[in-house]
Amino acid sequence: MDLSLWTLFTSAVISSTLFPGGSEAVLAYLSASANHSPAVLLLVASVGNTLGGLSSWGLGRLIVWKYPLRALKSKHQRAFEHLQCWGTPALLLSWLPVVGDPLCLVAGWLKMNFFLSLVFIAAGKTLRYAVIIFVSG
Repeated sequence: MDLSLWTLFTSAVISSTLFPGGSEAVLAYLSASANHSPAVLLLVASVGNTLGGLSSWGLGRLIVWKYPLRALKSKHQRAFEHLQCWGTPALLLSWLPVVGDPLCLVAGWLKMNFFLSLVFIAAGKTLRYAVIIFVSG
């Protein structure tokens, strides 16, 4: 894997954590440059972004022991309400700016099924990247 794909992967991981990132711009640039197959770009970006989302999910699993419901609920009220209402399918929205990362965090905190969380996080993030590739390619 060349440096540009590693850059995309790293950007995708960071973009899907509680830290800001710009993986969409990196993906659009690489897609427009046509140096890589769209399928490879989609795979690299999706895997990286999904791993970042799962790191937020795992962080939620870790903090459940230390922070009570009211502390987390007050900070991430919208994410909590979406997950309470829709369950793991709400994680399809984990790609959204601002609310996506807290959705993953709260899903882990609520001890939502890991496999179902993985499926919905990956599906949402992959669909978003597929649209970016389609538009920029």
